Amino acid sequence: MPVNFSAREWMLRERVIEAFHSDLSLSTALEAARIPLLELLPADHMAMCLMTLGLSVEFKWLVPGHRLTLLDEYPKWVDSDFVRAPIFARPNTAIRDSEMLSRRALEHSALYQRSRELELRLEHVMAMLLPVPPAQCAAFALYRDRRRPFSEKDSAMLTSFARHMVNMVRNCRDMQVATSGVRLLEELHGRDDAAFIVVSQPSREVLRSRRAATLFEKWFTPSDLHASGIPEVLHERLVALPGMDADSRLDASLWVSLHGDTYRAVRFIELPAEGDAPRQWALVLYEIPVSIPLPEVLRRQLTARQTEIAKGVLRNWSNRTIANELRLSEETVKTHMGDIFERLSIDSRLDLFYQATYLNRPI
Repeated sequence: MPVNFSAREWMLRERVIEAFHSDLSLSTALEAARIPLLELLPADHMAMCLMTLGLSVEFKWLVPGHRLTLLDEYPKWVDSDFVRAPIFARPNTAIRDSEMLSRRALEHSALYQRSRELELRLEHVMAMLLPVPPAQCAAFALYRDRRRPFSEKDSAMLTSFARHMVNMVRNCRDMQVATSGVRLLEELHGRDDAAFIVVSQPSREVLRSRRAATLFEKWFTPSDLHASGIPEVLHERLVALPGMDADSRLDASLWVSLHGDTYRAVRFIELPAEGDAPRQWALVLYEIPVSIPLPEVLRRQLTARQTEIAKGVLRNWSNRTIANELRLSEETVKTHMGDIFERLSIDSRLDLFYQATYLNRPI
C-alpha cells in the first residue's frame, strides 16, 4: 500500500477486517463491517454483488444498511452498467468513477438517470471486482449521493481489503452458509468426505471427522503429535495465528506439504465467537494431486500464453522447466505467473492446484 495511513485509519482497518471474519454468514459479516468501513471510507451506501458464472450470469445483491431500490431492478439495467467493464479489466483493484468515464457521460448514463428518478442521486461510485474461484466473482461498491469524489487514498485503502474480502466470500461460500445460513459443523457433518477437526484455543480438540482421522494416520506418525493429539506442525500454527496481525494471519491460514505426487493441505478457518467461550478454529484437510487438467472455467480467464504456463504448473513443472518447454526466459515465466495469480485471485501454486481440483472433482 503506497499511501501512508494515520494511526486512526489503521485502527479502523483492523476493525473492518475483524468484522469480515466475524461470521460465516456473508450478509451478517458485511453488516458487521458496515459502520467501521463507512467511517474509514465515508460513503452513503455499500453493496456487494455475487455473480455465479456459467452459460448465463446470476446476480445476487447484498446491501447492508439502507436499501438501494435501484439494485432491486439491476437485471433490467445490467447492460447499461458502466462499472462492469472497468472492474473486470482490473480485478482486485478499486476503481473510481472518474477512472471509468467522464462526468458528462456519467450524468447521461441510464443508471444515473434512474437513480435520480428514484431520488437516490448516486453521484459517485468506487467499485472493485473480487474473483472467487471456482466460477464465482463478487463486486463490492461504495456510493456517495453528494458531489464529493473518491480520492486516490480512498482507492488505495479499499484495494488493501481485496484479499481479505476474497477470503471472506470464499470461506462463507465453501461452508455453504452465504444463502442458507447453515452452520459450519452441521454442513461438514453432512458430508461423508469431509476431513476436518475443530479445536478450541489453545489446543483442546472438540471434534474430529472420520475422514480427518484417516488422513492424520496416513500423514503423521505418533512421534509427530503434540501432547494434545494434534500434529505438532499444525499445533504450532494454531498457537501462532491468534497473535498475528490480520494480513499475516491471512498468509498463514494455509499449511502445505508435498509428498510424492500429492500435496497435503490444511486450511485454518477461525470460527465466529460465541459469548465468552474460547475461540474455536476449524482445520479442513485436503489431498491434492500434482498433475491435473486445467478446467475450462479457469482457462477462459487466461490468455493463450498464460494457459500454457498454468498447464505446466498443473504438471508440477518448475519455472525453469516451463521456460525451457515454451522457449521463454525464467523471468518472463515469473511475470506471467504473477498475472495468472492476479487474474484467478489466487495466492500460490498450491491454490491453483486446489481450485483446479475443486472444479475437476469437488473436494
